[in-house]
Amino acid sequence: MQPRNMSMSGVVDLAAVKAAQEAKAKAEQTRAEAARQGGTGAVAPADLVIDVDEAGFERDVLQRSAEVPVVIDFWAEWCQPCKQLGPVLERLALEYNGRFLLAKIDVDANQMLMQQFGVQGIPAVFAVVAGQALPLFQGAAGEQQIRQTLDQLIEVAEQRFGLTGLTVDPDAEPGAVAQAAPQAGPYDATLNAAAEALDAGDLAGAIQAYKNVLADDPAHPEAQLGLAQAELLQRVQGFDPQKVRQDAADRPADAEAQIAAADLDLVGGHVEDAFGRLIDAVRHTAGDERDKVRLRLLELFEVVGPEDPRVVGARRALARALF
Repeated sequence: MQPRNMSMSGVVDLAAVKAAQEAKAKAEQTRAEAARQGGTGAVAPADLVIDVDEAGFERDVLQRSAEVPVVIDFWAEWCQPCKQLGPVLERLALEYNGRFLLAKIDVDANQMLMQQFGVQGIPAVFAVVAGQALPLFQGAAGEQQIRQTLDQLIEVAEQRFGLTGLTVDPDAEPGAVAQAAPQAGPYDATLNAAAEALDAGDLAGAIQAYKNVLADDPAHPEAQLGLAQAELLQRVQGFDPQKVRQDAADRPADAEAQIAAADLDLVGGHVEDAFGRLIDAVRHTAGDERDKVRLRLLELFEVVGPEDPRVVGARRALARALF
């Protein structure tokens, strides 16, 4: 299963990181609001299978994908194989008891979503995990194959993104969680403006907007992530990739050369390469140069997110390299 960025911005691969973080923040707001209103955060079994349209896609799929894998069944009333596959997926959604959410999308009524996912024929089944799309299978499939695919999806969601699924309560009121809409935060307008500037390539504007939020709330997680990403993109502007990589290859103990190449690695989506390069540079440098490399590595950790398993592993490797 190969992930595909669902932010649709197409600026850089890091947009997937931003989309996942935004989805996670909104999901946490929804859960907090449900708790404030006296809810448990649990869903009813009936909420494990939902009909989704274009208007509710961000709320029902992208935001929910920050807490549970969302399996999407593209179908149509006239499609006979869809009528065979649909009931199997619905039964498995109940059987898996919150480990994934099944979203059913009628392609006749939602042509734009069908095009965005690149659906060539139906039935077609995708998943969205932490804001990223994963193609699962197309056409009729046997139940054993479906189970194996779902098990793999859940394993990826747990290991790479730490998604543990939904809590299911047979006594919960159907639709209660979905109806608990998050309240607007005090910085939403500024953060939205920053995200729009980032997508438009106005890096200076995005950086200033994120700094404005952090001036009032220095620990704001979304602003910290956005600023780290915008500053990274600003740093690599004007880079000659071939020269940067050649310099890094020629000078393995040069902190600046390794830092520039690591920035380029991360912008290209090569997270492990970026981390590994700087950890190696820590081993080959000393004094101020070593500290410069270490600080840049910590900045890149912020871009990817502290809960990402790759960050957790790199932190352990950094500690070994330092001590």
